[in-house]
Formats: sequence, C-alpha cells, structure tokens
Amino acid sequence: MNRPVIVTCAVTGGGDTADKYDVVPVTPQEIASSAVEAAAAGAAVVHIHVRDPETGRRSMALDHYRETFERIKAEDPDVIVNLSTGAGGQLIFDDSGSTEPDPDSLFCTAQERVQHITALKPDICSLDMGSLNRRFDLFVNLPQHVELMAKAIMEAGVKPELEVFDSGHIAMTRSLLDRGVIVDERPFFQIVLGAAWGAEATTAAMQHLSSLLPANAVWAAFGISRAHFPMVAQALLLGGHVRVGIEDNLYLEKGVVTPSNAALVEKAVSIIEILGDRPATPAEAREILAL
Repeated sequence: MNRPVIVTCAVTGGGDTADKYDVVPVTPQEIASSAVEAAAAGAAVVHIHVRDPETGRRSMALDHYRETFERIKAEDPDVIVNLSTGAGGQLIFDDSGSTEPDPDSLFCTAQERVQHITALKPDICSLDMGSLNRRFDLFVNLPQHVELMAKAIMEAGVKPELEVFDSGHIAMTRSLLDRGVIVDERPFFQIVLGAAWGAEATTAAMQHLSSLLPANAVWAAFGISRAHFPMVAQALLLGGHVRVGIEDNLYLEKGVVTPSNAALVEKAVSIIEILGDRPATPAEAREILAL
C-alpha cells in the first residue's frame, strides 16, 4: 500500500464537445491553464490535444501545439507533458454506403501526425497501436503508419505512450518491441476501455488486457464516460496507474458536469487515497516511467 500512482489528465481531446460544454478548454492559453490546474490537483502527466481557437474543432497546427506546450512548461516546469498523435487518423463515411470519405475526415501521413513531436520533443507522446471501428467514423492506424511514427518518435528521443483499445493492439505493439522498432526498457501502455467498439469497460477486460502486457511494462487504464471513476478504482486494485480528464468524460457525477479538469483529478486522487495509495509526484512518475 501507499504506492505512488501516476495520474494522467487528458485535458481537452478533439471531439465535438467545445460548442456543447463551456468547460472544454479551446485556446492554447485555456488548455495550458487547465493543464497546470490539473497538475496542481495531483496529475503528474497532462495529455494534450489542441483545437482551433476560432472554431473549437480539432487541430494539428504546430503553432497551437508550440504555444500550448511552452505555456505549460513556463507555468509548471515539472509536470510531464504528453502530446497526442491521434489526430490525422479519422475517416468519416455517411450512411449511403459510399466508399468516399466525408470532407470532414482528417487522414494524414505518418510524418504529418508526428511533426509536432519531432519539433517540440515533449516528455511523452501518445501512439495509437491499431485501428478501430467507432460509432461515426473509422480510427485508422495502419501498421506501416504506426511503424513510421514509432521510428520518428524514437529518433526524437521521446517516450511513446502505447494506447491500446483491444488485445490485437497489444499483439501489434509486442511485435514492434520484439523487432526493436520501439526500444524502451519500461514500455508504457495506456489501456482504453469503453470506447466504441473496443474493449468493454469491465473488470474482466482490464484484467485480460493487462495480463497480455510484457513483464517489464508499466500500464495505466481509463474508462470512457460513466465508466470513468469505476475504472480508476479497478486499475488501482490491479496494480495499474490511472487517467481522467475532459477528453474522456465531462461529468463529475451523474447529471453534474464537471467544473474543470482539476475537479476530475481531485476525485481520482480521493479514490486513490481511500484505497490506501497516493498520487505520484512528477519526479516519482519520471522514475516509474524511466524517463
């Protein structure tokens, strides 16, 4: 007991939420401020997407990433910054059966998806380890694209956070580790539960997926929406670390929209402490992750 548990806060995401919920941070200043508040509440890691300040929609603009990253580091040099590479893998199709992607799709080259990583060299960046059928789109992470992204991330000296949505994603990740495409003495897996149509947010799913990881892996898990806090508790009981944040869940409790990312972190910290552990400091997180 009294284990230091890494809390990651996923600050904004790229979903179509900004025009529906005022609490979603949009501008680089808003995202950075929310990240710093989350860190003060107990998050050792902040996971960052960026948005177009004018529209609130997802963005891949290097300038937005640079401003957000620099603002966070200026206000809190210790917090571990994890920049997303998830944008650029979305294909949207209408209901007509057409094979032509919707113009709102955002599907880019592997090089474009990691341009901000090679330029800014954050502590960590996410790397999605497989494709997924979702409710309204296809999240495409082709093996050859993932491999190209992984190589660029390795060359930049950045630690990949290996995001897995199902067991096949873990198998593909292990292949990259075995072949030396990803070289990491302590690979960091993030298990995503409750995303349509990936692994369900259940104890059995988390236990199964965590059992498939390499022996030297560090892992965290999170649940989407109503599974958010139950999966915090479950990850703790199975020996993992945790993630919360507005990207994954907008509610502090049933019917109550969270006032901030910090409030979600504070609730996660309370669960951690009730179960006899404590939130890791950024320094402890760096040691756990071998940064």
